[in-house]
Amino acid sequence: MRQSRSRRDAMLEALAGGAADVDALAARFGVSASTIRRDLQALSRERAITRTYGGALLAHPEPEESLDARTQRHGAAKAAIARAAAALIHAEDTLILDGGSTVAALGPLLRGGQHRVITSNLPLIATLAGAPGIELVLLGGELRPISMSTTGPLAEQALRCMTADKAFMGADGVVAERGLCEATLPQIALKRLMMEQGAEVFVLADASKLGRASQANWARPARPYTLVTDAGATEAQLAPFAAAGIRVVVAC
Repeated sequence: MRQSRSRRDAMLEALAGGAADVDALAARFGVSASTIRRDLQALSRERAITRTYGGALLAHPEPEESLDARTQRHGAAKAAIARAAAALIHAEDTLILDGGSTVAALGPLLRGGQHRVITSNLPLIATLAGAPGIELVLLGGELRPISMSTTGPLAEQALRCMTADKAFMGADGVVAERGLCEATLPQIALKRLMMEQGAEVFVLADASKLGRASQANWARPARPYTLVTDAGATEAQLAPFAAAGIRVVVAC
């Protein structure tokens, strides 16, 4: 399974570079054409590619929504996820909070606690600045207005100086065997580092994001993580995560 996953990830890179023919991919990876077809079928089920006659192409990413637009969607689910995530936090935990509307929903629930909060999520400034007991550390860098978060080498350099007890991550989509997807590589670079610097990793994603490969850039968690989702998630959506050994918390 792990070898197949590694080959499929490499196949995505090959497809991004223009390779699209089954026979060429089989020769490149030293496996049979039937193995390549099975890999392409698996990637198609994940919506990472579009099958063509004799090969495949990378799926077109969906247009990225603004933070304001995302904040207006699935509000009840995000609030429930935030409550479930807050219940996993201990007193005086140091926290890394990713960008995005679902992670931002966790912010108000931290007020009144004793925490160091490291974040690239700019809306959390207004939420947590001046809150008694909260030490707020902002990761400077390049501003992404569409998500109101920071990315880039400056944010990464600052984060490498710090570790945390828990990292709470958002994503455009979450696929059990592949990890988290986002619109840009700088987002992915910072997200991967956040998951490395947190001793425990929690992915906050409502049911609409489970199994969704809406973007072409991926970060695989460096360690086992906990998925926190809402009660709208179906058994079919959750089954791949359970099969992959990922702990799942379903918020009520």
